[in-house]
Amino acid sequence: MTENLTTGPGKTASAAAQEELRSTASGTVDAAAEALLEFSHRIHELSELSWEERESAAAVARVMEEAGFETTLGAYGVETAVEAVYGSGDLTVVICAEYDALPGVGHACGHNVIAAAGVGAALALKPVADAAGLRVKLLGTPAEEHGGGKVELLKAGAWEDAAFSIMVHGSPKQEVAIGKTHTTAVERIEVTFTGKEAHAAAAPWAAVNAGAAATLALTNLAMLRQHLPPHSNANAFISQAGQATNIIPESSTLQVEYRAGDIETWREVKQRVLNCFEGAAIATGCSWEHHRTEYPYAPVLTHEGLGLVWDANLEALGRPVIRETAFGGGSTDMGNVSQAVPSVHGMIWLRESQSVPHTVGFTADAVSPSGDEAALDGAKALALTALDAALDPELRAELLRLQAEREPGSTTAVLEV
Repeated sequence: MTENLTTGPGKTASAAAQEELRSTASGTVDAAAEALLEFSHRIHELSELSWEERESAAAVARVMEEAGFETTLGAYGVETAVEAVYGSGDLTVVICAEYDALPGVGHACGHNVIAAAGVGAALALKPVADAAGLRVKLLGTPAEEHGGGKVELLKAGAWEDAAFSIMVHGSPKQEVAIGKTHTTAVERIEVTFTGKEAHAAAAPWAAVNAGAAATLALTNLAMLRQHLPPHSNANAFISQAGQATNIIPESSTLQVEYRAGDIETWREVKQRVLNCFEGAAIATGCSWEHHRTEYPYAPVLTHEGLGLVWDANLEALGRPVIRETAFGGGSTDMGNVSQAVPSVHGMIWLRESQSVPHTVGFTADAVSPSGDEAALDGAKALALTALDAALDPELRAELLRLQAEREPGSTTAVLEV
């Protein structure tokens, strides 16, 4: 039996003992490499959309159950969520595994890589968990692309027992120091204009043109874009605005999103975007309304200590990080998790990628040799980061203190805009 290296006040594992645990974790990923890559490619092949990832979630649950984790499919009342737990330590790490795809382009965001890296990290931590005083919890988190699966799980209390949470995402660019990377907040809404229909040739004067309101709204947004703050943007498309050329439509519908680099700016951008729709309604005589279609996503807040450990482990794996500010502009529901518990949302380079995410080129990259390499290195980086956090007395104590200071139920709050 391996000695628990964290027992006792201020007790620190020797450098040799720590290195042995790190070697065991990395070696576990190497030993499981073939199976992990088969799993990654299977998730890629399934390409199930948000909230529909039934076979993908079942595949995650099957791997974890076979590995000896206490596994629940349909965790926290979410049909396509998975929880798999191992270990009895007082420091709980939640590792997130995503596996939803995008409409039309499949795994163009590389969530199969995320799933394989998360599963691989959990497997790697199993043989060292008790010695490190860790409790390892893999969460299969659905609907990151559209829907906010992590927010649904937060609401249900999935992170109430977490001291910290980690995950990794594929990138077409070289790794940047994680404290220098930024994501945006995003909210998505549906806007409906209501007017009055009429024959387009016989009585156009009798109409209140909801189609014109939708067109004017997009024009207003186009005029606004030049004046939005840095790292902010707004996008929309008309999803419904009539069915025949000779009928002036009485209703129209738009799908809208707006982003910003911080929450306060995001709220200001939201009001300016809504003003665009208000103006279009006034100009055309339509009424209008809007409602949120998905949970809003917060910017990722990286825990400084965990971030430094993450960077060091990437570099130890032969992946040097660039120490300059990078603003990718993307958004993730891991941002909401990071606002609730100390977190890392790492990025890992698919070294041969010539494409950007959300394109068919990146779909192919996600199962290329570079994608496979990123999945395995990502698993090691996640496992080693969790292990280092457990074995560093100061970082461990800080994470446990922050957990103890949280109000019960505080992780279940939903971000409001």
